[in-house]
Amino acid sequence: MSLTSERPLLGIALKCSSVAVFTLMAALVKATSQDGLGVPPGQQVFFRSFFAIPVILVWLWWRGELATGLTTFRPMGHFYRGIIGTAAMGLGFWALSLLSFPEVTAIGYAAPLLVVVFAAMFLGEDVRLFRLGMVGLGLIGVLIVLSPQLRLEAGAQDYRRQLGAVVALGGATCAALAQIFVRRLVQDERTSAIVFWFSVTSAVLSLATIPFGWVLPDPTTFGLLVLTGLLGGLGQILLTSSYRFADASLIAPFEYASMILALAIGFFVFHEVPTLTVVIGAAVVILAGILIIWRERRLGLERNRQRKAMTPQG
Repeated sequence: MSLTSERPLLGIALKCSSVAVFTLMAALVKATSQDGLGVPPGQQVFFRSFFAIPVILVWLWWRGELATGLTTFRPMGHFYRGIIGTAAMGLGFWALSLLSFPEVTAIGYAAPLLVVVFAAMFLGEDVRLFRLGMVGLGLIGVLIVLSPQLRLEAGAQDYRRQLGAVVALGGATCAALAQIFVRRLVQDERTSAIVFWFSVTSAVLSLATIPFGWVLPDPTTFGLLVLTGLLGGLGQILLTSSYRFADASLIAPFEYASMILALAIGFFVFHEVPTLTVVIGAAVVILAGILIIWRERRLGLERNRQRKAMTPQG
């Protein structure tokens, strides 16, 4: 029996835990970018990446995979993935300093939708009409979230929000492209190697932003920045482990629990009251994503039934 079908409830629990950890990490990133702290995105990326490395190494040591888990046969593939992934992280962190927490979360949901489009463009994957329709619906939801920022107004605050919308959408696009690189890497590389070498690459690349104005954080801010890295490493481990106990199509919808957490954190921590536009747009995006996952799960079950029917019975 496949390990991925033995403990689905554990897989769901691990997935939900990873979502909670990553959402908390993003909240800490937003907190350290607020006025008075003002840590730039490049510096945040460094802490997020560098302090995730020890967590990943301890995890590999605990699993007995330290010797083999970091071996790579495609170093340049990791480097290219690192460039686009670091850009995605940096843009996402920058967006958190410009927009409300729920807005950034909702726009980020564009990434899995764009993966469908990019997979057809760059990987030659067959994309059916239903999936294309749901991608279109999801992107309409993203446009609904973005609509307040699309108005051409002259105020400085309006410009800041317009910039935030562009940055957040750019981050989602880069995140989708990074997933395309990952899909290519997983054909030859271990998941542990992909996670580890991304953290190393992004930590090194983020050092290039030092000339653009890193700040000397106070002890509290320094602690928060270190915590973002530790949480990032923990979240990645929880996410990776979740796929060992449940099918991806089963646990993927639980990603959207981050919207509930983002609304709560935005309201209670950052005093951000979500607008009706954000709520409606996020609901449309989430509906499109869940329908894609539901459709793919049905198709997967149908293919499994067909394979079983074609298997000679002994």
